[in-house]
Amino acid sequence: MLESLITSKTRLRLLIKFFVNSQNHSHLRGLADEFGESTNAIRKELNNLTDAGILVKHSDKNKIEYQANTHHPFYTNIRDIIRKYLGLDMLLEQILERMGDVDQVVLIGDIARGSDTGTIDVLVTGDSLNEDYFHHLTQRLEQLIDRKVIFNLASGRFSSDGLILFDRQAGV
Repeated sequence: MLESLITSKTRLRLLIKFFVNSQNHSHLRGLADEFGESTNAIRKELNNLTDAGILVKHSDKNKIEYQANTHHPFYTNIRDIIRKYLGLDMLLEQILERMGDVDQVVLIGDIARGSDTGTIDVLVTGDSLNEDYFHHLTQRLEQLIDRKVIFNLASGRFSSDGLILFDRQAGV
């Protein structure tokens, strides 16, 4: 549905890259390699998004790095739209609904790095998690959000790379 509003596939991929996780950053050549597109097409979209203030750029040695502008007035709106487009809001809602005593929900893998490969890797931590519900939930979510979902269960806290969608202790 978002494809009908944002007709440039490159622009949509850039918005996903930078707004699914505000910590994501990249440079022109890295984006061209990741997307398999020409640097000219990506440069055009980066310039448009930077001119609009949606992305910020800064120099890192001899490369210009781009990142989401978290101070832009529409930052949270764009982030929420991108997460809704990817189905992350529905995923989180379904996990918290009947999973049990969930401590954290963390996106790991490609999607946390801003690459929409069609697979969402999720780590759920907590005690007494309802493992039977995961099998049902996986099938249900894959139908709802049209992406493959891979769940990983763990006890204890997660403190490595990833995008924390829910953290009971932090109130996120």
